[in-house]
Amino acid sequence: MGSVITPQHVEIVDVASAQRHLGSGTVQQLDDCHLERWGLCMEYSTPHDPTHGSEVTWLLPEPGLRLTRYRPRSRHARPEGSLLTAVHIDRDAWSWITTDLQLGLEVPERGTPRIVNSGEFASAVSDGVLSPEEADLALHTVHRTFEEISLHRDLDQWLAYRGVFTGA
Repeated sequence: MGSVITPQHVEIVDVASAQRHLGSGTVQQLDDCHLERWGLCMEYSTPHDPTHGSEVTWLLPEPGLRLTRYRPRSRHARPEGSLLTAVHIDRDAWSWITTDLQLGLEVPERGTPRIVNSGEFASAVSDGVLSPEEADLALHTVHRTFEEISLHRDLDQWLAYRGVFTGA
C-alpha cells in the first residue's frame, strides 16, 4: 500500500474583511490585519490555547517567509521565540495567498536557530506534494535565512537589517 499524499497547506487572507481562510475550510476572523511596506501583519486571539493569548503572523514576500510569534496569556511568561516558515506568496489588491513549503526555522528568544519540519518536508517531496522547484526554493530560503540570522546574531536585528519592524 502506498503512502497517503496530502495536499499542500494553502491559506488565503482576505485583507478587506480581515479573514484568514485555512485549507481545512476554517475561517478565522482576525483581530488585526494591515499592510506594511514590507508585508502583511495579522493577529488573532487564541481563546482555546491555555498558554497563548494570541498569534501574530507576518507574511514577508521578499524573503518568502511567514514569521509567527505567540503572545503568552500571562504577562509573566517567558517569550518562546519565533517560527519562520518558507512559503510561496501570491497577492493582489484583495487577498494574499500563501502556500506552505513545509520547511522552517525555529528561532529561540536567545540562542541558535534550528531547522524544523524536515521530516514533513522530506515526505512532501517524496510523495510529490512539493515539486522539485518548490523543494529547492524551500531549501534555499531556509538555509539563506539561517545564515543571515546567524550573522546578525538575533532575529530582531536581522529583521531590522531587512527593513522589517514587527513591533513585538
